[in-house]
Amino acid sequence: MDASIVIISLPAIFRGIGLDPLAPGNIGYLLWMILGYLLVSAVLVVVLGRLGDMFGRVRIYNLGFLVFACASVALSLDPFRQGAGALWLIGWRLVQAFGGSMLTANSAAILTDAFPARQRGTALGINQITALAGQFLGLLAGGLLAVVDWRAVFWVSVPISITGTIWSYLSLRETSPGRPGRIDWLGNATFALGAGILLAGITYGIQPYGGDPTGWGNPWVLGALFGGGALLLAFCYVETQVAEPMFNLALFKIRAFAAGNLAALLTAIARGGLQFMLIIWLQGIWLPLHGYAFEDTPLWAGVFMLPLTVGFLIAGPVSGYLSDRFGARFFSTAGLLVVAGSFLGLLVLPVDFDYPSFAGLLLLNGLGQGMFSAPNTSSVMGSVPPEYRGVASGMRSTFQNSGTALSIGVFFSLMVSGLASTLPGTLRDGLTAHGVPHAAAAHAAGLPPVSTLFATFLGNNPIAHLLSSEGVLHQLTAAQRAVLTGHTFFPQLVAGPFHHGLTIVFGVAAGMALISAVASALRGTPAPRPSEPGPAGDGPAKPSDPHGSTPVGERPL
Repeated sequence: MDASIVIISLPAIFRGIGLDPLAPGNIGYLLWMILGYLLVSAVLVVVLGRLGDMFGRVRIYNLGFLVFACASVALSLDPFRQGAGALWLIGWRLVQAFGGSMLTANSAAILTDAFPARQRGTALGINQITALAGQFLGLLAGGLLAVVDWRAVFWVSVPISITGTIWSYLSLRETSPGRPGRIDWLGNATFALGAGILLAGITYGIQPYGGDPTGWGNPWVLGALFGGGALLLAFCYVETQVAEPMFNLALFKIRAFAAGNLAALLTAIARGGLQFMLIIWLQGIWLPLHGYAFEDTPLWAGVFMLPLTVGFLIAGPVSGYLSDRFGARFFSTAGLLVVAGSFLGLLVLPVDFDYPSFAGLLLLNGLGQGMFSAPNTSSVMGSVPPEYRGVASGMRSTFQNSGTALSIGVFFSLMVSGLASTLPGTLRDGLTAHGVPHAAAAHAAGLPPVSTLFATFLGNNPIAHLLSSEGVLHQLTAAQRAVLTGHTFFPQLVAGPFHHGLTIVFGVAAGMALISAVASALRGTPAPRPSEPGPAGDGPAKPSDPHGSTPVGERPL
């Protein structure tokens, strides 16, 4: 929940610290509030999973809860305003992400250790689907709490994280002792720098540069993309040379592990794009067209997206249980085909859709993602030797978190490119037709499309915001002001350009889901393996090689 609760609450947070999020100089604050948490999570989970293998997974997990609790308290006590207040929040969100990464890097490994193979899919399914559902419930919780007070968005984490810290320290026990080893300092450094620089470059690539709507031509962005990529290539080389690598590349020789992670990466990209595009679609167009005030749209967007969460909660545990009995490949692959079908259905919906059809497609998407997620996680975690489960859990989380971060860069860029070709002319003509002076209309139309996207994302009426800042509204008649700042002018104006961008986004997402389905189908069918006793027994049996019956732990990685 905490990974997404801030997204929907940003308007209230920025108003609370006295900062205009749509001012050109403040877009960086906005992006880092959204992406900072994801970036840290994507970079650190492998490192923390490896430390869990070495020093004990429960020990790292419990410490993560403590760090998370301290950061939650600090976020709720922000003493500053404007830019300093934003930097305080961004900094402590990064610390909070560090604690959260300690949890996510080791949770799947702890569950895999604790449950025998016949129950593992159910256990991981409940864990995985609860986490994914939390991302969408965070949107609803953020909308509700932001109405009360912007600090309440952070207060809600404090009692939960403190209780979780005490509970985890009292109740969790190590089921797999730490394995002594050396820290791969060079691998850690090259991976953290490479991934961090690459994702930061993607973050700034969304922002306009010069006269271009996006920053992909910015030399600094290009340098970050190529420099980050080069460091990641150097990291891959380093990992083949050190005796105890952080990122065990040899695990990719296990077909179920490699195929499952590729499918998870592409699915995370598609899922992240879906979340942000649905928020913009609902808040910027559909809800205002149906009479909702712009400032109320963040809350109602969370409410109208609930069918997606319901689908997760229904399909996740059920598919996890069934995959324990019948295998992961069928359920994972079928789920991704359902996801692709739902994207194609969203593709053909009109902008002003009929809600039952929209809700049905969201439910279908949630069901498909639930069918995929739990069996895929169980397949990935069950395919590796027990002593590598911590690093395998971190690698799995890295692919998932990187996919979510990449999705923002990919889909925002696709949407901005789609809007850039048609929105300026449409906006200029619409404004001048309602009495706005030509110079003011041209200036408003010349602003980067990303500003319009962020305005709708933050529950602001872009037209009212633009014309108020230009001092134009007082020059118009009362009737003209009522039309321009009403609920329907902006949504009707941008419906055509937005749908053009939406077609590109959902088309790409459907393609990614289909490629994920192919990768999932190529994971192979594991050979039958002996049942693994629970934690009270002699310890789990070593998982079988997907290509045969030889236990993975008995052949060199």
